[in-house]
Amino acid sequence: MRTSQLFISTKKEAPAEAELLSHKLMLRAGLIKRLGSGLYTWMPLGLRVLRKVESVVRSEMNAAGAQELLMPAVQPAELWQETGRWDVFGPQMLKITDRHERSFCFGPTHEEVITDIARSELRSYKQLPANFYQVQTKFRDEIRPRFGVMRAREFVMKDAYSFHASFESLQQTYDVMYSAYSKVFTRLGLQFRAVAADTGAIGGSGSHEFHVLADAGEDLLAYCPTSDYAANVELAEAFAPAVPRAAATESMRDIDTPKQTACADVAALVGVGVERTVKAIALISAAGDFVLALLRGDHSLNEVKLGKVDGMADFRFATDEEIRSHLACPPGFIGPVGIAANIRVIADLTVAAMSDFICGANKPKFHLSGVNFGRDLPEPNVVADIRNVVSGDVCPDGKGGTLELCRGIEVGHIFQLRTKYSEAMNCVFVTEQNTQQAMEMGCYGIGVSRIVGAAIEQNHDERGIVWPAAMAPFSVAVVAVGYHKSEAVKAAADDLYAQLMAAGVDVLLDDRNERPGSMFADMELIGIPHRVTIGDKGLADGIVEYVARRGGEMQKISLTQAKSFLQGVINN
Repeated sequence: MRTSQLFISTKKEAPAEAELLSHKLMLRAGLIKRLGSGLYTWMPLGLRVLRKVESVVRSEMNAAGAQELLMPAVQPAELWQETGRWDVFGPQMLKITDRHERSFCFGPTHEEVITDIARSELRSYKQLPANFYQVQTKFRDEIRPRFGVMRAREFVMKDAYSFHASFESLQQTYDVMYSAYSKVFTRLGLQFRAVAADTGAIGGSGSHEFHVLADAGEDLLAYCPTSDYAANVELAEAFAPAVPRAAATESMRDIDTPKQTACADVAALVGVGVERTVKAIALISAAGDFVLALLRGDHSLNEVKLGKVDGMADFRFATDEEIRSHLACPPGFIGPVGIAANIRVIADLTVAAMSDFICGANKPKFHLSGVNFGRDLPEPNVVADIRNVVSGDVCPDGKGGTLELCRGIEVGHIFQLRTKYSEAMNCVFVTEQNTQQAMEMGCYGIGVSRIVGAAIEQNHDERGIVWPAAMAPFSVAVVAVGYHKSEAVKAAADDLYAQLMAAGVDVLLDDRNERPGSMFADMELIGIPHRVTIGDKGLADGIVEYVARRGGEMQKISLTQAKSFLQGVINN
């Protein structure tokens, strides 16, 4: 394609609303244009990138045995009511009403629709397993759309759903899809990790997330450098200390802490490490009970793990008023000593092994030092792993390694749904023994449009985007300096362009009447992997200049060898 035929709208500065670097670069490079909050038009250059991602995804889905279909974006409420999700999915669902006052939603996901198809079309074990996928626009009414296409309200997603006669069959397809996802992200040239994850609102049993590694990632991942272990921090297991609780050596005493409410500040005042402190977090269970969760001062609460403790599903944090009502103390000074017997105490494994620790005194402006379980307060009602792992924790795989942490952007998620939806919607098949049985189901999603933003977060420099080869809008940019002034430049550029086109190379000929600096800046901002510059000075010696977008030095190459040279660097 020629730039004279391509809409290019680059900008020197990003709009003020752009927060994340990928959002800024996508707007500056003219890949997207904002229509409204969380709504973006994919401009010609951006759409080329999006279509290339889709192509790789489709290729691997087809190779994995999935069949493509396309389901309606607008879904009737009745299907969601069958599974009970119409009322519980939350405000993210955009609900609409037609002229006949019938309720619909703009689909945030398609489990109900595909299950409705399966129950009407898949009746016998002979038709199973079956795996269907689509690439389609979804809508989720994010409370705070941000980061451009990374957290937009409308987005492009590949979602696949499989149906099985047995869990063993589901596991086989799950493993195939895990492999297919790994191939997708490898082909796209992305650094990624597959991590064990929580199933969340989708439900089911087994679950893995696929994350593009980037400092801007919202998810914190735990991995072991010496093994294959990797998990989202919300799921990574933290072990109890290997050393049992030491005997008490101190007497409990008050510490005057007039302004110190944070554990780190209290520890600094006393002159000890923050790991000697215990923080109490006030919670309200779904049943309305007041609960204290105890964590070491330098650890953070893992809400997913806590939610799995008996009686703590759907808990919330207590308000200041509720804390004062139960402990007669303001937040910042609360602790587990001297509390009412009906207040449930859940201690993290690390806290349960502590002695002579510091905690709130349940008195304004005071903490306690030298606190010990069994002597100064009862043993906790529950001891459980309720914290996030930290760097240096023992790896849960039992191979002796330790954990490290990194940031990731979730771009894919696979689930073993089991029979959650098939049972709710009576999606059954006739077995070989002529009995009816609910189908086992799997669900496999890839955020196609989100991949574009994640790739930029991982691949950029001070000049702009540095696309992996498989995602670049064009493979080669031929920059013709003086195209409209020099017949020699025009002839050479047109000839090289025609050669590359005939060879199947995705090439962009920059034939604009612009200054060289402006042309180079645009090609670098857009991120095309390879650039060849043709100008009168070089042509006098029969040469052109080649530069690789990813950190390459300028090379002078023969014009007659330019086509074969470019094919070589592209293939490598």
